[in-house]
Amino acid sequence: MAYEEGLDLVEVSANADPPVCRIMNYDKFRYEQKKKQQEAKKKQTVIETKEIKFRPKTEEHDLNFKIAHIKKFLSQKNKVKLTMRFRGREIVYAQTIGLEAMNKIMETLEEDAVILQPPKMEGRQLVMFVGPK
Repeated sequence: MAYEEGLDLVEVSANADPPVCRIMNYDKFRYEQKKKQQEAKKKQTVIETKEIKFRPKTEEHDLNFKIAHIKKFLSQKNKVKLTMRFRGREIVYAQTIGLEAMNKIMETLEEDAVILQPPKMEGRQLVMFVGPK
């Protein structure tokens, strides 16, 4: 029947009993499937992870500048990884100055962000993840 109509016989479900086949124009079907996939790909959003690095001795003004960058990244619907790196003997300040700075950043970002991962030590770095609300 498919040959007489100039169409293709396509097996839809091989596992069914009996197997289900359909008479259709297979090239047109593939084209439409490809278009649907492209349309779905256009609509999906890609969430990137941006990273902001600073040190325990970063001054107030510089910290406020970096917070402004974090807010900009969050407004673009990106996640942000905050990394405080401790070099040499600065590691002594990880639990004091480091956590204070991270807590200050958390307080300023409360209305703009959700804390995905609270500050935690990873080697010589204090790392925190925040995401958009």
